[in-house]
Formats: sequence, structure tokens, C-alpha cells
Amino acid sequence: MKRIMQVFVTRWLSKTPWGMALLGAGWFINRRRRKAREEQDAKLRPARRRQPQRASRR
Repeated sequence: MKRIMQVFVTRWLSKTPWGMALLGAGWFINRRRRKAREEQDAKLRPARRRQPQRASRR
């Protein structure tokens, strides 16, 4: 239900220049928040070791 409302609001806002500016500002703010949250999560999580790759059989 939340996704459907987001689609309707986004379509409604995209019809006007002010709405497009508002959508752009919201996109930019959410992008910054998401990046900061991922960096915070990366600091809290221990680093995973990579598994050695097996030699391919041909």
C-alpha cells in the first residue's frame, strides 16, 4: 500500500516544475542518508575474508 501511494504522489509531483525540484531534493537527501547508513554499517560489521578461488577445470 505504501509503494502504491509513493507512485501516485511521485506522478502527481512530477507534473510541475516545483514538484520536480522537490522530488530532486528528496532524492538527493535520501541518497546521502543511505550512503551514510551504509558506511556506518560497514564500520560496525567485521570485514569478511574472501574465499580463495578454485582453479577452473577445462
